[in-house]
Amino acid sequence: MFKVPRIASTNGLLSILGAISILSLTSCSGYRWGSAKPEHLAGINSVCVAVVKNSTQIPRATALATNSIADALTRDGTYRMTTLDRADAHLQAELRKIEYLQVRSTREDALRSEELEMKAHLNWVLVDTDNPTKILARGNATGTTRFFVDPNLQTARQSALVDSIKRATDSMIARFAEGF
Repeated sequence: MFKVPRIASTNGLLSILGAISILSLTSCSGYRWGSAKPEHLAGINSVCVAVVKNSTQIPRATALATNSIADALTRDGTYRMTTLDRADAHLQAELRKIEYLQVRSTREDALRSEELEMKAHLNWVLVDTDNPTKILARGNATGTTRFFVDPNLQTARQSALVDSIKRATDSMIARFAEGF
């Protein structure tokens, strides 16, 4: 009977596994733990969120947008929320427009909607609290959601408004917290 020595094959296997594990560790060499703030916002640690200006005719949209910004900022964790006198930056936002687009209509009537798309448009500016004329970052954010037209259209629109504003504020926070 032919026997293969086990010591030689085990040592070769261990050296191959060791080389693979060392090579796999070098693939993470560029990764940094912690936040990935943009370079121009590296000195900003705390943000004050102003009440959102509402340029639409939708009631309660100001409170929804302001709370959604605070929630998104807290979830992200890159910046600490604080009062204006302790903040490094001041975030000002405006709910500019709410759009409705028809996605799908009924088969019998092309003007009667079955599904609608709602878009919430936000403009935002991040300014330095020490020098309010110095703009640190600015941009536009859009949140989109779809909803079905049911017998209670007002309730469907209100539920969709919460979701579209949340998506817009998440996009806004990602823009100045992570740079994209």
